Amino acid sequence: MTTSPFLGEFLGTLVLILFGSGVVANVLLKHTKGHNSGLIVITLAWAMAVTMGVFVAQKFGSPDAHLNPALTIAFAFQSGDWSNVFSFIVAQLLGAFLGSSLSWLIYYPHWAATEDQGAKQAVFCTSPAIKHTPSNLFTEIVGTFVLFVGVSSIYATTGSGLAPYLVGMLVLVIGNALGGTTGYAINPARDLGPRIAHAVLPIAGKGDSGWSYAWVPVVGPIVGAVLGTFLF
Repeated sequence: MTTSPFLGEFLGTLVLILFGSGVVANVLLKHTKGHNSGLIVITLAWAMAVTMGVFVAQKFGSPDAHLNPALTIAFAFQSGDWSNVFSFIVAQLLGAFLGSSLSWLIYYPHWAATEDQGAKQAVFCTSPAIKHTPSNLFTEIVGTFVLFVGVSSIYATTGSGLAPYLVGMLVLVIGNALGGTTGYAINPARDLGPRIAHAVLPIAGKGDSGWSYAWVPVVGPIVGAVLGTFLF
């Protein structure tokens, strides 16, 4: 079986976003089996999506399984080794783009049946519940700070077999505790790759892709993760 760090990051992020975008589509789009099933369904599925993404990334050649440019940049900042940063981020963005595109195909008939343009955009990318840029940015910084510190602590103290499940639990509590304001992107690839997909795919009745906000879930997570390195 062919494996490489690039392939691992690509496939792991693809699985992460396929499940993550898929659960949002299931909850928000009209006439799905999971329509209006609520936030807890979304946060739980995203948590397990992270766990499965980590396992896939490790199996296909990326033992670090970052799946997140903010973590990739922070770990490089911490170690001084920037050799994998560019290739990891490219793999993560491509995986996120393809994963969200697959979710569009899976739910294809439901886009035309859904009038709410905001719901369609939410399947792909985040937006604030109340747009207040300083607060939105602060939320993404804090959420990703906690993510980096939590992930680093888990892998420093736990065997590799259990760690992906604990990372999923960490993402679950971040989503339920901190996700109500911005949708807890905490991952530039998770937001930017699918946002590009939303912009270019022929989604029935879609609105704009929210580019005026798009820098927040990119800059905030990177700042938060890098700040987390100072604890270690």
